Amino acid sequence: MTVDSQSEASVTHWLNAIKVGDADAAAELWERYALRLIRLANRKLGAVPRGATDEEDVALSAFDSFCRRAEQQQFGRLEDRHDLWQLLALITVRKSINVVRHEQRNPAGFGHNRQADLDTVPCPEPTPELAASLIDQHTWLMDQLDEPELKQVAGYRLQGYRDEEIARFVGFTRRTVQRKLQRIRKILSAELDWA
Repeated sequence: MTVDSQSEASVTHWLNAIKVGDADAAAELWERYALRLIRLANRKLGAVPRGATDEEDVALSAFDSFCRRAEQQQFGRLEDRHDLWQLLALITVRKSINVVRHEQRNPAGFGHNRQADLDTVPCPEPTPELAASLIDQHTWLMDQLDEPELKQVAGYRLQGYRDEEIARFVGFTRRTVQRKLQRIRKILSAELDWA
């Protein structure tokens, strides 16, 4: 069994366990995805001043929401690490956007009480139908890419990584990543026009 398939099996196992409220599985998944969620929240929060509420709080809040909803069986399609990342990223992005909006409306009072801030920020989480639809769209779009390198670059871009970061991860130059992203856009644009 390859490292990648072992990783997939572990995530699938933890996903099944988290659906029945296994706190150890939740801890394993948090350990595995925390840094990526924090980075994603950091990018989405942008220049918003960090008070008592920061990107780690947003990531924790998103992960907590995911765990509660997974235990309540609210996600129709949650089978593997790809489904999991799409849901975690979607919830994190939405929470980040809402924190930014809240801060822009109420700049003076934000950040004094971390939990109160997160509790008062409205955050429409994805409905199970929306989450399933987004996963299906993601799967279809990735299937349109015929080369593993393109899928890899597209996957990192969808996770919110910048060109320089993707180049480091996959061992390409920044310019090569940019060319591959242009090719991905061209392929997907043609497919979406056709569809």
